[in-house]
Amino acid sequence: MTTDAGEQAPAAAAEVFGPNLAQACRYVDLLADAGVRRGLIGPREAGRLWDRHVLNCAVIGELIRPGVAVIDVGSGAGLPGVPLALARPDLSMTLLEPMARRVAFLHEVIDELGLQNVTVVRGRAEDTAVRRSLRGTAVVTARAVAGLDRLLGWCLPLMAPAGELLAIKGESAQAELDEARSALRVAGVARATVELCGVGVLVNPTTVIRVVSGPGGGRRRGIG
Repeated sequence: MTTDAGEQAPAAAAEVFGPNLAQACRYVDLLADAGVRRGLIGPREAGRLWDRHVLNCAVIGELIRPGVAVIDVGSGAGLPGVPLALARPDLSMTLLEPMARRVAFLHEVIDELGLQNVTVVRGRAEDTAVRRSLRGTAVVTARAVAGLDRLLGWCLPLMAPAGELLAIKGESAQAELDEARSALRVAGVARATVELCGVGVLVNPTTVIRVVSGPGGGRRRGIG
């Protein structure tokens, strides 16, 4: 299947998105057009949206159990939230984004793709009102938002006890995790590991730091 711009979807896209492949192709078109024009996607990224962005994000659904609520913190152009919602329509996805122009784009994407399992909230993870309204979520995702130590402070208060933070990272993920060990202990998390998603599906699997909150969630030891 090709996008409106004539770009051929890679073979992995059909496996990852299944019956929602056409919507995924349309999303790639929106990123390459309006996303670039509005400065949400760098112009150099337009030719590599599938591998570096859309599929890279969608495969983290391997780590998420069925039917849970997910918050995508700092969603930007909808990454990873929109690809994840397309690959896993059983999830209830909230895209959390503070910037008005990005929020407007996200609403347009949702309308264009007819996504029934996605909502947009304008705000920051550290906002008191956001924490009150979204606290108790099963999974929080983040991509290119901040270092792990800062993400812990922002995201743990949103998570349910035994909830999970899935932070998409690069090759230095293990080093970043090691450097954050002190912050992880202070936060009282139950477990933190580096996981690979899309093995056998993507040429370059996605690296994720997976943090599982402790029994008290983000309220433990002064977090939140």
